[in-house]
Amino acid sequence: MNATTPSTRASFSLPSIVAILAAIGSFMNGATLGLILAVVAIIFGIIGVVLSLAPGKRGGVISTFGIGAGLIGIIAAVVKGMMYLFG
Repeated sequence: MNATTPSTRASFSLPSIVAILAAIGSFMNGATLGLILAVVAIIFGIIGVVLSLAPGKRGGVISTFGIGAGLIGIIAAVVKGMMYLFG
């Protein structure tokens, strides 16, 4: 490595971090907020996957996990809502 080339480390993108936090939050809340957070996790997960394709960015696996957990969070929110209505 020569002196003119700066050393850059790959960093996680903000959308990938938001996706995983929103996915986790979707399981910890009620039906309405859980559904909203699950949708946020999916949207930011998709953005995170796209951004992870750029050199110097990481977070593709975390974003993909956020999308999957967001989908499961939607199912969990629907089940919670149905239990509230019929339980």
